[in-house]
Amino acid sequence: MSADVAVSLSLLVGIVALSDAIRRLLSRALADTGLAVYAMELVSTFQLCCCTHELKLLSEVGGIEPRLALTLTYLAAVVHGLTFNGAIGNPSGALEHVYHAKLTGGCALRRIACQFAAAAAARAAVPVIWGIGLSEVHMRHKLHDYRCISPIHAPLLEAAAVELGCAFAVQSAITHTRSVEEKYRVHAVAAVIASVVYAGGSVTGAVFNPALAFSTQFRCSGHSFLEYCLVYWLSPLLGMMSSVLLFDKLVPRLLSRSPSLHLPTETKKSA
Repeated sequence: MSADVAVSLSLLVGIVALSDAIRRLLSRALADTGLAVYAMELVSTFQLCCCTHELKLLSEVGGIEPRLALTLTYLAAVVHGLTFNGAIGNPSGALEHVYHAKLTGGCALRRIACQFAAAAAARAAVPVIWGIGLSEVHMRHKLHDYRCISPIHAPLLEAAAVELGCAFAVQSAITHTRSVEEKYRVHAVAAVIASVVYAGGSVTGAVFNPALAFSTQFRCSGHSFLEYCLVYWLSPLLGMMSSVLLFDKLVPRLLSRSPSLHLPTETKKSA
């Protein structure tokens, strides 16, 4: 393992550990105020965005092997899943909770506001951390002032379709693993996340999270704000909605119309 990777891993562990300590402190301090859930969203989304910034830098500037990058993506997804403590960290996920009546509309909007506030805070904080020069990768970023170039490497509609497909796949995995024990579920979802990053990462970066994209992608040059909104905001939302409607509405309706489910009792017995 190179020194740069070791430093980045240490920084990631430090971010997660500090975030977890703050979550525990705030959950106790705000236990009786009703504000704890919003504090969890702020801290957890900040953790997600900071870690993704570091992994993105390690991949783009550090030039680590794709296999190592995917492994780190998988491990990061597992850690986030185990430490979020009820936070969603994704505006599309918050809207899905509203659809299933797990959250009220007002609560979801406040959570989404917290997610975007944390995303903006991470976008401002990470360059300050890199400016300390903890590793050679950080120093190269500081000395050469690397400019983020748009990660969209395809026509706009194709890029939008990739983000839609990524969001659809991840939401479908979340939906079909809800009955699985949490310690196993996070590994299944993380495996799907790593798979879609492998499949779509070279086209759009495979972000499929509007708040995370706002933190990591929107400052990059090469495309307009509205184009980023189409690819990284609208497409993931449509992907999530497509998955939810498919498995909540269309599939049950098709199954209910299946002739095999409406055979007379005697026919079923004779069969």
